Amino acid sequence: MQTIITESEIEPSVGCIASAMEVLGQKWTALILRDLMSGPKHFCELQRTVSKINPRTLSKRLDNLKYQGIVMSMPQSGCYRLTKKGIDLLPILKQMATWGNKYPS
Repeated sequence: MQTIITESEIEPSVGCIASAMEVLGQKWTALILRDLMSGPKHFCELQRTVSKINPRTLSKRLDNLKYQGIVMSMPQSGCYRLTKKGIDLLPILKQMATWGNKYPS
């Protein structure tokens, strides 16, 4: 038996899910965030850990995440790190991982 859930129980105000999708909706973004959760990373580290990502795509995703206030670059070290806003995405990434583990492709 399927439980019926109202839209307001999922999304307290219209646009919340769309707002989250602005950040997480692009290919590779969740994997970049996953790797930054463990601490600051250099561009080349991210390129290695997010396998198969084109350097140009990685650069675009990082620029977009910086624009959105999710990631910041640290010029003195050449690293990227998450902001508080980015760290707040951790529960979402954990839930995505839980779901992916339960229903592997």
